[in-house]
Amino acid sequence: MPNSRKLDEFILGSAQDVAQTLEETGWESDGVELRALWTPPQPQQPSTRELEHRICEHAKVSSENFEQARNLQSKTPRKPIGQILLDMGAVTESDLLTCLAKQLELPFTRLEKSDIDPNAAAMLDPGFIAVHHVLPVRFENNRLVVATADPTNVFMLDEVKRQTGKEIAVCVTTTEDINRITSADTKDDEYHIDDIIQDIAEDDVEVVDAEEEDLSNLAREAAESPIIKFVNYIIFNAVKEGASDIHIEPGEKKLKVRYRIDGVLFEMMNPPSNMHAAVVSRIKIMASLDISERRLPQDGRIRVVVNRRDVDMRVSTLPTSHGEKVVIRIMDATTTQLSLADLGFEEDTLVILSHQVAQPHGIVLVTGPTGSGKSTTLYACLQTMNLNKLNVSTVEDPVEFQVDGVTQVQVHDHIGMSFSAALRSLLRQDPDVIMVGEIRDGETAKIAVQASLTGHLVLSTLHTNDAPSSITRLINIGVEPYLIAASTNAVLAQRLVRRICPHCKEAYPISPDNKQFMEMHGFQDDQLHKGIGCENCRHTGFQGRIGLYELLVIDDSYRDIITKNPNVTELRRLCVERGMITLRQDGFRKVHSGTTTVEEVMRVTESTI
Repeated sequence: MPNSRKLDEFILGSAQDVAQTLEETGWESDGVELRALWTPPQPQQPSTRELEHRICEHAKVSSENFEQARNLQSKTPRKPIGQILLDMGAVTESDLLTCLAKQLELPFTRLEKSDIDPNAAAMLDPGFIAVHHVLPVRFENNRLVVATADPTNVFMLDEVKRQTGKEIAVCVTTTEDINRITSADTKDDEYHIDDIIQDIAEDDVEVVDAEEEDLSNLAREAAESPIIKFVNYIIFNAVKEGASDIHIEPGEKKLKVRYRIDGVLFEMMNPPSNMHAAVVSRIKIMASLDISERRLPQDGRIRVVVNRRDVDMRVSTLPTSHGEKVVIRIMDATTTQLSLADLGFEEDTLVILSHQVAQPHGIVLVTGPTGSGKSTTLYACLQTMNLNKLNVSTVEDPVEFQVDGVTQVQVHDHIGMSFSAALRSLLRQDPDVIMVGEIRDGETAKIAVQASLTGHLVLSTLHTNDAPSSITRLINIGVEPYLIAASTNAVLAQRLVRRICPHCKEAYPISPDNKQFMEMHGFQDDQLHKGIGCENCRHTGFQGRIGLYELLVIDDSYRDIITKNPNVTELRRLCVERGMITLRQDGFRKVHSGTTTVEEVMRVTESTI
């Protein structure tokens, strides 16, 4: 077998060099001629230095950013400098692939749906296309033209030739283009609600009084056009506004519809209360729930397509004194495409966390309250891994997003499929990486610890207020301190704060109290920023959210401290003394940069001083 480290060094090299390396290392191709996959022209290929120069020139990377990237690469030598520049936001994927295509003397193109020959695309399995980011485009001179974001992956190209039985010609395109084109093909059983009417008159809906209604009437009215359009409008508008939840709350005289946007509930509309029964029944029909059962809570799921985006929704009903309340959790599939660099990490924290996630074994914990973005962070961690070479499995309740290349297991406590039972079974499936949705009890925690000690990387979440308290939490649920010390690599605590709206952002003089407060955290500021409110942010001054992070890396000195079973106050004090950046300190770094406000940071963090 070839030396994997040597192959990794060719991430920015040519396919010809990779083939030569494989031959030099004695790899047996079983009759497959590697050079038949891609034979670049004979002129000498540019060196890595030349490629770096091209990146700087094409993407206009400043010398400061490039030197910074080199410094970061020295700490993570296995990571290509192009990927580091991408993580820093100094270049785009298009910039990198354009330079790589020039080096390999391959064409680079941006694809549209109209560019794809359906007969060509049908020659590869959709799952293979999604996992390997390769897409057949058209037939040309008895060859199959394939577009890929990874033109140096000769093994993948060999598999394309084997599956299609065609000689291939390679062009380079972005992962974004491939995902956009493939995601446009939706399943027949999904609800398509793009053609929504934006206005609906209250008189368009007539619902029989609750005392007179029966199930046949209710089902019929839930299927009538005005009710369908109204429910579609609620969903469409929520997705358009970027809501994470929809609350449909019955009252004595009116029905209240509220959206949770950036963590805050906004009242959006008040339709007549006599619409309530038909609206709830329509949602139940979409979620395959029992419309006749209105005395017990129910849970279901709806899949819809909005603006060619797959949106997964979790529906929960709850009987109240005025009827059933419905809460719909919106799971936007685009969340799984976020990288760690998109989540608001400071550069030093991002590099350290990326290094921890790349370890072969140990536990990495993400902690915080419900709704703090823990699952999004874990999915972003999975995106950094080579899912083609690793067996990655998850145990979740529920499975929030489908990830290609990952085995995802749904927990069902009522039939005995608990986190601990599922985790125990996964350990017999030869895993490399295991993501556990949440460590809830001592049994799950102990199995996770044993998995990490036997050579697996375990990612999981805990509900604690900060990073140091996660250690004492594991001790309290029954894990021995010496096992925690031996298995835990890092703990990341996080919160979400609202971003200042970029459309109405303005500077203002800092007050003496805030100035003193900022100085306590090491910032000398004469002015801060806030949003004055505009149409883009619904006059709140905020648009979107960003994370605050507190990363505790467990080194040998911490392991000695944990073994002695310290109390949480002592451990937190030691972490701060040793330089750990707390949630509040990270928050003030974002205040200093003009990303959020002092009030937002104070709202979600507590003082450690």
